Amino acid sequence: MMTASELAGFFAAHAIWSVSDGAMLIPILGFTTEDGKRSMHRLVGDNQRMVEEGRKQLAENPMNADDAVLLYDGFLTLGGEKIDAIFVEIRAYFMPGARMTLGVPYTPLSSGKFRVHKPKLLEWVECDDVPQDSALAAFFAGVDAHEQGAAVWNAALDQSK
Repeated sequence: MMTASELAGFFAAHAIWSVSDGAMLIPILGFTTEDGKRSMHRLVGDNQRMVEEGRKQLAENPMNADDAVLLYDGFLTLGGEKIDAIFVEIRAYFMPGARMTLGVPYTPLSSGKFRVHKPKLLEWVECDDVPQDSALAAFFAGVDAHEQGAAVWNAALDQSK
């Protein structure tokens, strides 16, 4: 799950970079190829249909990936407040049935100033052999690996939420 978490962080940084200028995120399916390279498919079309298509691809793994992530824009409720968030669904295929989902809340540019808030662990299924703190550390290592995304993330970081 560590390499999948790092992959998730890399693409989460890319997603944050993408929405930092006020745009809505086109759903992204990110994965590692057999030779260990990262690849990304933007799922263009009706966002809800594309999220469902991305979930289907996560389940079936037609890209024959070692690890894969699906990222999409949505809303997360925090303390009774509905806030924008990038949802990150993570799969490590060597651990069948294992799922991890994070929500990365953000305040959109339209509110006056773009902000990125603390990621929230939303789902941790059949990952009991993996320490959560290690998976989250790998996630942030992935964020740091995306140069432009990490720069935007760090400049906009607001850990108040």
